Amino acid sequence: MGKTRYGIVLFVLLLLPPIRLGMESIMIVHMLIQLPLLILAGWLTGDVVVRKFYDVWDRWNGNGIPGIILVFFITLFWMFPRTLDEALTYNSMEFLKFISLPFVGLLLRGSWEKLHTLGKTFIYLNYLSMFGLFAWLYIDSPIQICNNYLETQQKVLGWGMLFITVLMILSIIHYVFTDHSKENVT
Repeated sequence: MGKTRYGIVLFVLLLLPPIRLGMESIMIVHMLIQLPLLILAGWLTGDVVVRKFYDVWDRWNGNGIPGIILVFFITLFWMFPRTLDEALTYNSMEFLKFISLPFVGLLLRGSWEKLHTLGKTFIYLNYLSMFGLFAWLYIDSPIQICNNYLETQQKVLGWGMLFITVLMILSIIHYVFTDHSKENVT
């Protein structure tokens, strides 16, 4: 129950107007800090929800694939520049952000461990290419693609996404060149 409390406290903190507006005023903080923190809040509270609705959850998401597919499409949706703009412009989109992203955390909590290694690798590589593509989009765009953020802020976000892409590649290289012979011993 301790993690659940942390998730609820984190969610409430992120809802507070000074924190919410402060995070949303800087594009890189909005995309790479606020959005993942909302996912983390859902992940922390997800254990209680999954336990409470275990029968329905297990029938619907027995192998983790349906949940991960939803995670993929919801997170992809929130990476688009227009979606970030609309979250600042329309209250309904802001509401959707504060509902859908904790839901992503809940889905991750109940789906990731059920996936086989091949499925996890597939999802990881998809996120790697997504971050790389969006980094390129934000850095190389010759025009301002977000109405609520300056062109310099979108370039900073692009460099942040490129940094994440490089970290993901380095983690793959580290995994490939690390001895895993003792992991599969039964």
